[in-house]
Amino acid sequence: MRSSRPVLGALAVLALAGASLPATAETHLELQGGRSYMNSYGTNAFFAEAVFTPQSMGQSRFTWSPDISIGYIKGREIGRYRNADPGVTDNLWLGAAGARFHYGSAGDWYQPFFFSFQVAGVAGGRTQALSSGYEFVSTIGWQYKNVSLQVRHISNGSFKEPNRGETMALVGIGFDI
Repeated sequence: MRSSRPVLGALAVLALAGASLPATAETHLELQGGRSYMNSYGTNAFFAEAVFTPQSMGQSRFTWSPDISIGYIKGREIGRYRNADPGVTDNLWLGAAGARFHYGSAGDWYQPFFFSFQVAGVAGGRTQALSSGYEFVSTIGWQYKNVSLQVRHISNGSFKEPNRGETMALVGIGFDI
């Protein structure tokens, strides 16, 4: 399915919103790619993500960072779902915003591990995996300097069926600005 102009416009607005955060903020930009699976059917997935300055959570050792991303999940050709509604062939775009959480100080061996949670809007269609216009994005991963490894799950939390979800393994390359 081809992307529409409103979809691309919405993605551009999301990107500009992220760029409008204070220029003094420490920002980590990352490009991520990997395989996404619905049940055992794989496809390619790509994301661009911006993680902003970490903030302390009270007196705890936890920090959180605002986190925005734009993603693309390619459609699939699966005979079993050929006549299903929704199907699985739509190419999907996602725009998401949320927070990334870390525990520990900068020198701690476990500090590069993170968990993030985002709320996403989906454009470009609907599939058996992502059947609503909104989805929840949960990611657990490891980021060390310019490289990250992560496992991400996207689903609508069974608010709308079908809700097979997308689960993906991603590798990211990033830089700080």
